[in-house]
This record gives sequence, structure tokens and C-alpha cells, in this order.
Amino acid sequence: MAGAEGDDSLYPIAVLIDELRNEDVQLRLNSIKKLSTIALALGVERTRTELLPFLTDTIYDEDEVLLALAEQLGSFTVLVGGPEFVHNLLPPLESLATVEETVVRDKAVESLRKISQEHSPVDLEVHFALVMPTLRQAAEDKSWRVRYMVADKFSELQKAVGPEITKTDLVPAFQNLLKDCEAEVRAAAANKVKVFCENLPEDSRETIIMTHILPCVKELVSDTNQHVKSALASVIMGLSTILGKDNTVEHLLPLFLVQLKDECPEVRLNIISNLDCVNEVIGIRQLSQSLLPAIVELAEDAKWRVRLAIIEYMPLLAGQLGVEFFDEKLNSLCMAWLIDHVFAIREAATCNLMKLVEKFGAEWAQNTIVPKVLGMANDSNYLHRMTTLFCINALSGVCGQEITTKHMLPVVLKMSTDQVANVRFNVARCLQKIGPVLDSSALQAEVKPVLEKLATDQDMDVKYFALEAISVLALA
Repeated sequence: MAGAEGDDSLYPIAVLIDELRNEDVQLRLNSIKKLSTIALALGVERTRTELLPFLTDTIYDEDEVLLALAEQLGSFTVLVGGPEFVHNLLPPLESLATVEETVVRDKAVESLRKISQEHSPVDLEVHFALVMPTLRQAAEDKSWRVRYMVADKFSELQKAVGPEITKTDLVPAFQNLLKDCEAEVRAAAANKVKVFCENLPEDSRETIIMTHILPCVKELVSDTNQHVKSALASVIMGLSTILGKDNTVEHLLPLFLVQLKDECPEVRLNIISNLDCVNEVIGIRQLSQSLLPAIVELAEDAKWRVRLAIIEYMPLLAGQLGVEFFDEKLNSLCMAWLIDHVFAIREAATCNLMKLVEKFGAEWAQNTIVPKVLGMANDSNYLHRMTTLFCINALSGVCGQEITTKHMLPVVLKMSTDQVANVRFNVARCLQKIGPVLDSSALQAEVKPVLEKLATDQDMDVKYFALEAISVLALA
């Protein structure tokens, strides 16, 4: 019986050998897809000693079979006996990572990354040195997709291999990826700059960054591809917390300035939206001396879309820089946008004011914003007078009942006799909008008579919006 049992235990391997030698590709593919079942039948020891060597030595096959094999091996950790035996998967995966077909190499690199995370730290030190030649090859692969895969998963690789291998092998590999001839690879690597630098060994972090990484970053700042520049801009500010004040002022600020003036809006906005981490490192004074002039320049840019982009980031900037600084340096810009010749800018500037009041409070609004907004009600340009109404629409809710009733309402009511019909019907719309903020006595005594008068206006639109307001506010 024992003999028969022995023969039985050889059965899965014998069948596999048979199927993998079959001429039918589909049959070979199916047998690869059943590998985990075969491994289970063999048990962990025989999987390690028989199945894996057989696969490593005998697989020269169609790409789809090799692809299936590369994928299967990525989830083989348990089947070889767990993390301490996972190094047994390195030989077949290494050999798959060197085949001709890109998608196979891609999948093999992905599986190598997957199993590297399952290594115990001790095993990594011992066995991952064996993988480094393959990783190096993958990082320099002739197919950009394989190099992209390495760049995209670089921080995971870095964590997997530990500090020593990072210093000796990954730093040069990362430099090469940052200088890659394909923009997609450079962008993927640029995206990892901050994380890679954060995870460098502390004792040599600054030296490695200043000597090896920063020169590559300086080149990427003026890359020809906007996706690369944008990827870098989204993380570059984070280097300031790693490198500290002096290095930031000397080496990083000039780069931020270049990116702030980049022709690509996404690059500029990625810089603006991360200003707070630089502010924490170098302080508001230094920041305002260096970066603020560039922001002001963009705010007055001849292209309206550039101005629009800056407006949208103004509440964020205001929150990062604080109210005093904002009032001193940026408030006048925000008011200037209200009389911009492009409607989209005036509209965005109105919305911006509302967000600023949400940030800084009603008292600030009453002292700083409201008087300037209301002053525009007397402007000779009717578009600017209408902007006053749009601002009141946006601000009444955040400023509250007292400011709206005391300061804004009288101005709106006065504008109901404007010569321009467009202004008058916007008065009706404005009263409808601010009505819910007002108390009932103001509605009855002040708003109702004005709306009734507008409801008899000669202009059809004025009449329509006045009647709508009366109905919505239940003043009929």
C-alpha cells in the first residue's frame, strides 16, 4: 500500500508535466491556472523542492501562458510555507522578469513587489540581494511600461528592501527614473519624490537629497512635459519640511518661484495649494517676500483664466496666511476682481468674498468688505452696480441679519429706482434672495412696498421678477 501511496503522490506533477508538454496552448494555459490546486495537493515542501524548480527550468512558452504563471506566483506565499520560505519564489519570477514580452515582465515585477511585502525583515536582507539584479534590470528595461511600473511602485520597493539596499541600489535607480526618456515614467517617479525622501535613512537623508535627488528635481522643474511638472509640483513643497529652513530658502524657494510662473495652470495651483507646509518651515515674512509678488503677478495676469485660477485658491491662501497678512497684501486684489471686465471673474470674486467671510467672520466683513462692496452701488458703470447686488446675494447669509438689515438692505432698496432695467430686475431677485435673512417687520415695512412698485414697472423682466419675489416671500 505504501508503494501505491508513493506513486499516487507523484500524480499531480506527472499530469502537470504531461499537460505543459501538450501542443494545445489552451490546455497548457489551463494547467498553469490550476497551479495553486496542484501545489495544495503536493504540500508546501514538495511545492518548494519539486514544483518550483520544474517551473523555473522548463517553462519556455507562449506569452499568455507565461503571463498566467507570473500572476499565479504572486499569490503563492502560503503555498510555499509562508513568509520564511517566500524566497523560493524568486528564481521563477526573476526568470519571468527577463522574458521578451513586456506584459509578462510587467506582471513578474508586480508579483515580485507583492511577495517582497510578505518577506520577513531577516529574509529580505538575505534574499532580496538576489532580486536586486532583476530590479535593476526592470528599472532600465527597454519597455517604458516596465520602467513605469517600477517607478509607480518605488516607495513600496523602498520599504521592502530596507535602508542599506536603498542607499546602494535604489538611489541610483531612482535618479535614472527621474531622468527617464519617457514622460510617463518621469511623472510617476516625480510623484514619489517626497515619499522616497521621507523614507530615506535619517543619518544620510539630507546628504542623499542634496547630492542625488535635488539636481534631478531642478531639471524636472523645467521639464518639457506638463504632466511631469504637475506631478512634481504636487509633492515638491513637502521637501521643505524634510530639508529645513535654510535649505528651503536657498534651494527650494527658487524652484517654487519657477513653478508658480509656469504656463500650465495645474502646476501653479499645485504650488499654491501646498503653501502652508512651506509657511510652517520658513515663516510668513520670508514667504511673502519671495512668493507673494509672483502670486500678485498672476492675479493681474492678462489671461482671464489665469486670474480665475488664482481667485479660486484665494480662500485657501487666506486661511494659510492669516487675516492680518491677507488684509495687508491681498484684500485690495480681491476687491479689484469685482470690477474685472470679464463676468466669470466678477462672479468668482463674489463667491470668493463669501468664502473669505466664512473664514474670517462677520465682524471682519463689516469692517473690511461690506463698505467697499456697498460703495460700488454708486458706480457709473451699471455692471459694477449689479456686482454690488450679486455680492449682497452671496454675503447676506454669512453676514447675518443685523449687517444685512442695517447696511445692505437700504442700498438695495435705493437701487430699485436705477435707470437701467437690468439693475432693477436684479434688485427684485436680490430682495427675494435676502428676504429669508430679514425679520418680518423689515419685509413688510420696507421690502413689500418696493417690490409692489417694481411689479408695476414698464419692463417685463422687472415686473416678472418682482411678482416672483412677492410670491416666494409670501408678501401678496
